[in-house]
Amino acid sequence: MLTNDRTAYRRAFCDVWRKHRQALPLTPLECQIRDVILAHPEYQGLVEQTETVLAREFHAEDGEENPFLHMGLHLAILDQVSMDRPPGIRSIYKELLNHYPDSHQAEHAMMGCLQRMILGMQAGAVAVEGEYLNCLRRLLS
Repeated sequence: MLTNDRTAYRRAFCDVWRKHRQALPLTPLECQIRDVILAHPEYQGLVEQTETVLAREFHAEDGEENPFLHMGLHLAILDQVSMDRPPGIRSIYKELLNHYPDSHQAEHAMMGCLQRMILGMQAGAVAVEGEYLNCLRRLLS
């Protein structure tokens, strides 16, 4: 799953969904991926079209959201929370669960902060964990 190869990354989602649909055993990471796909029924048909989706471009400027980026951000947040990295994110997440109807919506809120940090890094900024955590804390107010 850790790859810079867009095709391999997307194929991992498609393969997990295929294995899920065929009731094949899944690794713990594959279970997380499956759960993220299950939480996004709007993407399920997409990940069933492996060969088509591997080459497809998603253009934000045309109002298209990249489903693989979106689902990947969910996985990143779940990973951060599981490791409590940056330190304190797990407790913020637990508090957010009291402010949002479900974990999926809490993760969506957190994704805004993560995306801002990533965009800043792409523009040359240094990622500062404290700023990221402050953004997440503001979601509580």
